[in-house]
Amino acid sequence: MRIRVTRDVTIPDPRKLEQFRRAPELGPSVLFFSGGTALRDTSRELIRYTHNSIHLITPFDSGGSSAIIRKAFAMPAVGDIRNRLMALADQSVKGNPEIYNLFTHRLPKDGDRDALRGELDAMAAGVHPLVRRIPDPMRKIIRNHFYEFLERMPGDFNLRGASIGNLVLTAGYLSNRRQLDPVIYLFSKLVQVCGVVRPTVNRDLHLAVRLEDGETIVGQHLITGKEAAPLASPVEDIWLTADLDSTERVRTSIRNKVKEWIGKADLICYPPGSFYSSVVANLLADGVGRAVAANTCPKVFVPSTGADPETPGMSVADRADVLCRHLRADAGAGDGEVLGYVLVDARHGEYAGGIDRKRLEQRGFTVIDGPLVTERSAPDIDGRALSEFLLSLC
Repeated sequence: MRIRVTRDVTIPDPRKLEQFRRAPELGPSVLFFSGGTALRDTSRELIRYTHNSIHLITPFDSGGSSAIIRKAFAMPAVGDIRNRLMALADQSVKGNPEIYNLFTHRLPKDGDRDALRGELDAMAAGVHPLVRRIPDPMRKIIRNHFYEFLERMPGDFNLRGASIGNLVLTAGYLSNRRQLDPVIYLFSKLVQVCGVVRPTVNRDLHLAVRLEDGETIVGQHLITGKEAAPLASPVEDIWLTADLDSTERVRTSIRNKVKEWIGKADLICYPPGSFYSSVVANLLADGVGRAVAANTCPKVFVPSTGADPETPGMSVADRADVLCRHLRADAGAGDGEVLGYVLVDARHGEYAGGIDRKRLEQRGFTVIDGPLVTERSAPDIDGRALSEFLLSLC
């Protein structure tokens, strides 16, 4: 039997947090629609309280070394998945810090082709210092993945700046019939990841946006403002395409397992991060809005503080409207709540377009205004503060 109970809560709630801290394996299932590194510090803090968080990650990165891997193997991006796995890994377990050091290692961007290949060969052979420090059986499993990658690597593959963790996950993807879930599951167990990390969709797709000035841009790397100039005009629409040379819309659906994770979450969070490429991108697949609306748990939007090149001039209320529009496009009007709370720090946070609290409240959202930005985190949101606020709402 399931019933809905309305009650007052204290935020943050020291008593509830202490209960979670004492038994994190029994902690709540907080689900994040996210990508990128904005939640890295929050994830590290979160595992102090719960080992049951769920992270649905966008696999659409099309820049840097991810672009080289995706072009060579026609696959989803794995960099953000690797980042989140490492952030949630239990660093107290023997061998995990060594795996972390290996997976976060990048080959030199200006390295000689033969020297880069030699370093990768040394890793496969187990004689590279980063691999040699990893205890068995983890070392043997990782070495097998290096050999798998070397066998499948095209002759002209560019190893400059390559993330070693991405290469290992790519090998696992290719050896598991081009499925990400098996290799993510394997490495989650290997480094004892305290939570669930999965791509929202397991397809080789790309992001496209149309700006208000009429320009269309294809490729996440051209949208974020990190590898290209910031957007010259606000985003009017966002969708998925099959490749970087096409603007044709592609529809895809989430898997039943993803629906189950959304359905069982104790809280759903639209977290800080690049608004369109990390957060909204997760909501584009068919079935996301319906699954969110069907779950009666609290749904919380935590807008980024500081500058976001993807949201020029947008207030927090504008961003909340965009979230709801995309979720409602799938869920249907009036068929369940898709957003209930907006969490801000009006005193310490920097919101370039303002908050517009009045409009948020007129939309029916409960605005929670608290100390999220600390001296050590400014201008960003403090990971520990965010974790404590969200867990107190569960």
